[in-house]
Amino acid sequence: MSIKRPTIEQLKKIAEGFNLNLTNNDLASYQKLIEGTLESYNRLNQIGEPSLPVKYPRTSGYRPNSEENLYNAWYWKTSVKGNSIGNLAGKKIVLKDNVSLAGVPMMNGSAILEGFVPDEDATIVSRILEAGGEIVGKAVCEDFCLSGASHTSATGPVLNPHDLTRSTGGSSSGSAALVAAGEVDMAIGADQGGSIRIPSSWCGVYGLKPTFGLVPYTGIAPIEMTIDHTGPIARTVEDVALLLEVIAGDDGLDPRQSGLKVKSYLDSLVGNVRNIKIGIVKEGFEWEGISEEDVNQVVRDAAYSLENSGAIVEEISIPMHRDGVHIWNGFGIEGLTSLMVKGNSMGSNWKGHYSTKFLDAFGKARKTRADEFSETTKMSILLGQYMNEQYNGKYYAIGQNVARKLKQAYDNAFKSYDVLIMPTTPMKAQKIPSPDAPIEEIVNKAFEMINNTAPFNITGHPAMNVPCEKSEGLPVGMMIVGRVGEDDIVLRVAHAFQTIHGRVVNKL
Repeated sequence: MSIKRPTIEQLKKIAEGFNLNLTNNDLASYQKLIEGTLESYNRLNQIGEPSLPVKYPRTSGYRPNSEENLYNAWYWKTSVKGNSIGNLAGKKIVLKDNVSLAGVPMMNGSAILEGFVPDEDATIVSRILEAGGEIVGKAVCEDFCLSGASHTSATGPVLNPHDLTRSTGGSSSGSAALVAAGEVDMAIGADQGGSIRIPSSWCGVYGLKPTFGLVPYTGIAPIEMTIDHTGPIARTVEDVALLLEVIAGDDGLDPRQSGLKVKSYLDSLVGNVRNIKIGIVKEGFEWEGISEEDVNQVVRDAAYSLENSGAIVEEISIPMHRDGVHIWNGFGIEGLTSLMVKGNSMGSNWKGHYSTKFLDAFGKARKTRADEFSETTKMSILLGQYMNEQYNGKYYAIGQNVARKLKQAYDNAFKSYDVLIMPTTPMKAQKIPSPDAPIEEIVNKAFEMINNTAPFNITGHPAMNVPCEKSEGLPVGMMIVGRVGEDDIVLRVAHAFQTIHGRVVNKL
């Protein structure tokens, strides 16, 4: 395919967009100069780019009907089997539908991508298959993953297995619902503001956002390079640790990674927390207007119960935690508009693997079908672009700079405490908005629960949801946060809680 030469009119429009005052003669000169460089683009087409490997055979599978899809949590069903032996042998795993699985449709929750089929396997997919796991399909996720609830996907709301009128949480909505319902053993989620931990909390399962960069994001549709995480969801801490061991470690293709040591996470599950110091962060409780008192009480009781396993538990104050969600908003929305939307999901100026088929498909679709974005995506685009145009990226930059102060505030606490605890979400699962709800309700219900989760996407600390007990028939989640690189300690504390209370999650 030869690159088309730009017309004078096309160049004139570009020039105007950059406030360049060029005559037609100027534009003709630039047009001739551009022609020579276009040969380089033509040569790039001829060289052939490397792609992510696709090792194991598969069929495309099918989209299940409503009888097979009680919670509307499945986007696609298939069966891709890898190695006959390995640590994941016998395990059925579902992928969030922003993870590339070659030959199987990938919608990323959005109508504009319906029909797109990747031609590559994400790094974590290859690792799961090598370890003997069976990938059984794709779980519904929110529209471009921009919701902490479960009502924005183009395929309709994902229903909470504990109460079909309630949200599962998002954006890994289908992943958590299918684990909670017992339809799969494990799931992959992705997390930019809480999207593993929120649905794990509202569905009553275990979900870990690993340390930033521990698990490669290669082959997964991103939102914002500095907050992208992917990780495991399961019904037991053992299965979370097992899946993390398989998918963690550098792949040489993801600039988010920085050589973090992969540990034997299963070996960290010793059943107790002797000599572990736990700080209950008081700023994670009592959020005005959204905190539910039963959630506060259940989480405090759960934290103090770890004293029975040898931990030292104290209440502490980290005032800057209250600013975390503001910092996330300060650069997350502008960042995602730049990378995910204007940059056609991949952006530029970073080294690593680019999923060019997805980039091209999204870029074409957003130019012709933008009206089909969800309300949350539209709001993010409008605000992100407004801030960029009016303030020239200044507040994105301030947000990234202030994020280092937030990380230091937590790290100061980690000088005295091994883990921090607070509610994963200030409230239990909320009612799903009606289909004709006003835009304000749709958007507010998508982001109202991220206050405690979003700060740790900024700082990169590992953070895990641990199901405590039900209140009013709905699960309550406790979040355990650890030092950067100490996912093993987070898992150890979670396992001690599971051991004390027998909190292996049963299939619904």
